[in-house]
Amino acid sequence: MVYFSKWKVSIILGIVVLGLAFAAPNLLDRKSADELPGWLPHEQVNLGLDLQGGSHLLLEVKASVVVRERLESLVDGVRIALRKDRIRYTGLGLRGKTVTFMVRKSSELEKARKLAQGIEDNLEILAEGNRVTVNFTQRALVEIEKSAVDQSIEIVRRRIDETGTREPTIQRQGRDRILVQVPGLDNPERLKRLLGKTAKMSFHLLDHKGSMSEAMQGRIPPGTMLLPSVEGGNQAQRYLVRKRVAVGGDRLIDSQPSFDSRTGEPIVNFRFDTLGGKKFGDVTKKNVNRPFAIVLDGKVISAPVIREPILGGSGQISGNFTISGAQDLALLLRAGALPAPLTILEERSVGPGLGADSIAAGKIASIIGLILVVVFMVITYGIFGVFADIALLVNMVLILGGLSLLQATLTLPGIAGIVLTIGMAVDANVLVFERIREEVRAGRTPISAIDAGYSRAITTIIDANLTTLIAALILFYFGSGPVRGFAVTLSIGIITSMFTAIMLTRLCVVAWIRNRRGTEVPI
Repeated sequence: MVYFSKWKVSIILGIVVLGLAFAAPNLLDRKSADELPGWLPHEQVNLGLDLQGGSHLLLEVKASVVVRERLESLVDGVRIALRKDRIRYTGLGLRGKTVTFMVRKSSELEKARKLAQGIEDNLEILAEGNRVTVNFTQRALVEIEKSAVDQSIEIVRRRIDETGTREPTIQRQGRDRILVQVPGLDNPERLKRLLGKTAKMSFHLLDHKGSMSEAMQGRIPPGTMLLPSVEGGNQAQRYLVRKRVAVGGDRLIDSQPSFDSRTGEPIVNFRFDTLGGKKFGDVTKKNVNRPFAIVLDGKVISAPVIREPILGGSGQISGNFTISGAQDLALLLRAGALPAPLTILEERSVGPGLGADSIAAGKIASIIGLILVVVFMVITYGIFGVFADIALLVNMVLILGGLSLLQATLTLPGIAGIVLTIGMAVDANVLVFERIREEVRAGRTPISAIDAGYSRAITTIIDANLTTLIAALILFYFGSGPVRGFAVTLSIGIITSMFTAIMLTRLCVVAWIRNRRGTEVPI
């Protein structure tokens, strides 16, 4: 019906105004947009790697390290279980991906096998003679590796997010690889340093009874390990550290860079969770006046002497840090330790000049397409074509506002999606206007022809756009990178074009026909 109630008009105009408000910050530079009052929209469209430049990394997760650690943990579990039940054994150790040991008494073989079976789920236990072999099932090994990659993706995401980078792309590629694209990154070397560190921190007591000279010659006492300090290279100081972890870094819940109040040197303040704080307090209470090593990725950051019990669940790490070094260490500890080391397989840097050329080319293509469509609609449909062109311009604004509101990333294929939307946006108007022409030829009055044109064409419009929208959503769900960028702009463009074609253009036509009260339709 050729009638719009006031509340419908208000909603249509309100949506248009909101679209203008969310699109407007894109006319400002980033600094000016951030300085806008909090109650005003200030988000801008995020440009992808191909438009603003940045860093592209392909990482490989060394999941075999996680499997090795789980097997070593399994060795310790077997040792504890056998000793607890006083079963005598020899040769307990790791051979490849299998834990093996010999039971001295054949009568205890079955008992030893059952004990090993109960240590962990998904184990395969084989007994031949007095030899028992324990290993993970193939399904368990695959699950361990998958979990390591999934956890690595999450840790990489946290570390990059902590740097304040906008809209990074982090996704799994293949079985054990991670694709990282960080648009606008001006310091790719820092990113590589952050992602290259496992950041597995732990606290250990030093072995004050062992001989350092003998350890340097390769005679390391059982239960200890010889670790270098972080600084010094080949001449780094060595520490004889107990293997047993006094407190694990996984109990950290916060870490922040700061400065020592006495020396003014950069430090890192850390805080444990409740259980970690209790363990830390117990260890420091029992070991006053003994050195305590803080180990990060197999190197000793510092080994301070415990002067008094630390019962608050917090402490500080000092170690001749630079300001940026303290910030990076705090960031790594907050984000958590990687379950396995990452290796950079491929590295590319995209300069902003290439992106600027792409944006310029996209602007030219959009403007040319827009002009051609505007001219065609005016020549073909007259004043109704002008209404369609107004709706098309509003549609472009709504797409820009939608991208800003959703904080979607605009890529070069996304620009292609916008150009495609320009052509598709007037398709619905063409269907309506041609239907109105048919109704006029059939002898209907202007109001009746317009009403019939919209009511009869709307089903076709919805069907056509809905099928395209479904295709775009499938592209977004199954695609990645550039494909997703295209799908995002196409989806937003379909939704906004349906609104402008069905509601906004119709409002303009109704307002014109009611004011002119014409006896014919100029179409």
